[in-house]
Amino acid sequence: MSPITHRHALALALTAGGFISSCIMAGGGPVTTTNVDAVMPKTSDDALASVSDFAVITDQAKRSQALFIEAGKVLQHPRCINCHPNDDRPRQRDLETHVPAVLRGDDDHGIVGLRCDSCHQMQNVQGTKVPGAPKWGLAPLSMAWQGKSLGEICEQLKDKKRNGGKTLEQIVDHTAHDVLVAWGWTPGADREPAPGTQQAFGALFAAWVETGAHCPPHDPTTAVFPADAIMKTSKTTTTTTTTTATKATGAQR
Repeated sequence: MSPITHRHALALALTAGGFISSCIMAGGGPVTTTNVDAVMPKTSDDALASVSDFAVITDQAKRSQALFIEAGKVLQHPRCINCHPNDDRPRQRDLETHVPAVLRGDDDHGIVGLRCDSCHQMQNVQGTKVPGAPKWGLAPLSMAWQGKSLGEICEQLKDKKRNGGKTLEQIVDHTAHDVLVAWGWTPGADREPAPGTQQAFGALFAAWVETGAHCPPHDPTTAVFPADAIMKTSKTTTTTTTTTATKATGAQR
């Protein structure tokens, strides 16, 4: 998501309790508040605000929401969300359809003859531009994030029935130390890395849990859709048409 979209999400979270009197978002200006001292962290697309930047938000629940929204810059970045599809097809590059046409399979690691590790090795292969890391595969459908708002993603992460039975502490450890998550910052070839660093990402998650693990409100405008989802809206219906991307170089994430 763009910085403006994240500022919008943060403003929505902070105004949910009726605290914000006005927000100057388009120009990247500060949030003006009546009862809560809050400012929008000013970071670029490729950076993450530090935990200390949120200390000015005195309401702990609102600060918790803001921390998650900042971490959402990673969660909804292509390096992360490409492997959290809402169907059986992984995505690559900037949310493009994966080529070749592989499928999820029963264990989220491909089908017979087209297993993920048939192409994706333990590390990136520079000559062919095929990315690689240990445990390469898709997140389970219960953790599909494409088309979900940040609020919905937050609730998924907290739900043990959908997150693989993980506690919040285990979620923090996963974000900060998992080797496949770490690949997002060293994707190789011409792929854009995830914002910030894994250390900063893990710190945001730890602070989010420490402040109560509050989720931002559901806001459909914060959802990210893959490039092959063409949204067609009429007065009565909204349909999603899936097309197959024809331009790709190798099996890339």
